[in-house]
Amino acid sequence: MSWLGKLLGGTFGFLVGGPLGALLGAAIVHKLDGGKDKYAQIESDPSPDAQHRIQMAFFTATFSVMGHVARADGRVSEAEITLARTVMNRMSLSEGMRRTAIELFSRGKQPDFPLREAVEQFRKECHRRYALLRIFLEIQLEAAFADGPVNQAEERVLLDICDRLRISRFEYHAMKGRLDAALRFARAYQNSSYGGHRNTPARRREDTLEDAYAMLGIEASAGADEVKRAYRKLISRHHPDKLVARGMPEEMVRIANEKTQQIRKAYEVIAAARNL
Repeated sequence: MSWLGKLLGGTFGFLVGGPLGALLGAAIVHKLDGGKDKYAQIESDPSPDAQHRIQMAFFTATFSVMGHVARADGRVSEAEITLARTVMNRMSLSEGMRRTAIELFSRGKQPDFPLREAVEQFRKECHRRYALLRIFLEIQLEAAFADGPVNQAEERVLLDICDRLRISRFEYHAMKGRLDAALRFARAYQNSSYGGHRNTPARRREDTLEDAYAMLGIEASAGADEVKRAYRKLISRHHPDKLVARGMPEEMVRIANEKTQQIRKAYEVIAAARNL
């Protein structure tokens, strides 16, 4: 049974307090009684299950902060709502978990959403599991890209999140560049296989190769060894088994799998162009 399944079944021993506990507690109460007690909070047990605490924090922070990022520019676009639903679909959430995720997203859109406190608590709950922090930030970046290039309002929120996660500006911009390239790369092959180069126009092949290098965070002039190192580093960072072992909810394994598949496809494009 998942951590949320235990919660809905009445087992609260691993639930944390603080803003994340308040957000999830209120979301669950809203789901159960139609929102009668907006500020309800489930009290935490002094001996919580650490793994479930991290999973709870990851799930709660992901969807509530996603709602806040979507609202950063003053309105939530249809594309951003679609992205949130897509993430839920990729996670194969049960009906109960989906409704809870939607409520968390809605609470993140509220003007009084405690962004800094929620992200700070999430970082502390992760206990130096930096891979989880990076995946979390990637999901928020994807939300910001949902309706086009990241605008100034979204950038301010994302940089604030980075400060709370203690992720440097350098790493943020590198991650942003990789994701931007990954989105272009995926669009280029949306209706065909990633490896289908033969019938692809020359200009698209060149653009896609450039995006493949950007996805790995390297220049086209990089040597073969550097290409392989960059590829292995990203595969290791996004490996689903490692992320689950560090506390990522099992429902998010599909997201991690999709990221590793994208990285592999980018490497395959480069390898084919170089005969590696």
